[in-house]
Amino acid sequence: MQRALAAILTIGAISWSAALFLAPYALTGGSPRLASAAATIYQAAGLICHQRPERSFHLAGVQQPVCARCTGLYVSGAVGALAAWLVSRRPRIPRRTRVVIVAAAIPTALSVGLEFSGLLHSSNTLRTISALPLGAAAGWIFIQSLRAEAAEAQARSVKGMSYDARGL
Repeated sequence: MQRALAAILTIGAISWSAALFLAPYALTGGSPRLASAAATIYQAAGLICHQRPERSFHLAGVQQPVCARCTGLYVSGAVGALAAWLVSRRPRIPRRTRVVIVAAAIPTALSVGLEFSGLLHSSNTLRTISALPLGAAAGWIFIQSLRAEAAEAQARSVKGMSYDARGL
C-alpha cells in the first residue's frame, strides 16, 4: 500500500509542478475548457500561496498560479520525489530526517526572515533558489520513507509466509 501511495504522490507532485507552468498558457490559449481547468489550478494554489504578482513569475504575460518561492518548493519536491525512485534501489528511511529538513530549510528561512525584516529585497530567482533544498529534501525523505515502510512490510510478509509454509 505504501509503495502505491509513494508512486501516486510522486506522479501527483510531477503533475502539479507541470500544471503550474502550463496554467498561464491555458488561460491565453483560447480554449474555454482549458481556461476553466487553469482557473481551478489558480484557485487551488490560492489556498496555500499568497499569489502576489510582484513575487511571481509570469509566463505568456500571465502570472503563474504560485509565487516564486512556492514554485521552487513544488518543483524541487517533485524532483526529490522522482530522485528517490531513480537513485536509490534499496529504499531506507533516512537517518536524522529532522536534521536534514532543518538544514534544508535554512536558506528559505533566511530569505523569508531577511525580507520580512527589510534587510533584503530578494528577486524572484533568489526566492526560488532558496526554496530548492527544502523541497528536494522533503520530497526525497517522504518518498524514501514510504518506500522503506513498504519494503519492510513486504519482508515481514515473506518471512511470515515462509514460516507458515513449513508449518512453524
